[in-house]
Amino acid sequence: MTNGPVSHDRPKRFYRDVTAEPAEGGGWQILLDGRSVKTPGRQLLRFPTEALALEVAEEWADQKTHIDLLGMHLTRLSNVALDRTAELREEMAEEVARYCETDLLCHIAEEPFELAALEEARWGPVRDWAAENFGVILVTTEGIIASPQPDASLQAARDYALGLDDFRLTALVYGCGLFGSALLSMAVVEGALTAESAFHLSRIDEDWQAQQWGVDEEAKAAADAKQVEADALGRLIEALQD
Repeated sequence: MTNGPVSHDRPKRFYRDVTAEPAEGGGWQILLDGRSVKTPGRQLLRFPTEALALEVAEEWADQKTHIDLLGMHLTRLSNVALDRTAELREEMAEEVARYCETDLLCHIAEEPFELAALEEARWGPVRDWAAENFGVILVTTEGIIASPQPDASLQAARDYALGLDDFRLTALVYGCGLFGSALLSMAVVEGALTAESAFHLSRIDEDWQAQQWGVDEEAKAAADAKQVEADALGRLIEALQD
């Protein structure tokens, strides 16, 4: 009988030194003992900025005896951006539009009044920002039943997504799932919100319930894991600004 994760399910660390260097043909790469790293699709793991290469190099350097691939969020997102996003841009833009159809920021609590007022006060400015900057004007509703959203707004969301480069589009779709909101993810990608702020905005209802009824340890563990992912998303976006 064993306690904790089974280490042989993860590959052993096979390198000592991790460095970030310019890549032939442009961009940046990381080297493990002087050897370049490939994506699962056998492409060079190439980064558009030195800052992102350094962040990913730190992920690899932080690995211990075994490599925790699932916990290497920036590496995984970079792999997706390089291997998948170019082929799936239309589908990913459509996914952003689907999140707009059920965007968290459009579902105001029916009761209590204090929670509904808090959500509107915190979420309204983000909705206004998306409307003013990108024409993504979404309709609010009370409760969990979605209200039909304007076709023009959904198309504006698709157009916004398709205007991003592959790394930022990858980040946008990842943020949609993380926050349950295309609008919060857009604000993070554009630097209008930090990923930490967006994470807390996405949890207004859960935090309210915890204040009223106490903290559920299982829910807290899940939230803590999501906060780690939000931190990684924030570091990705910041590194892309380099």
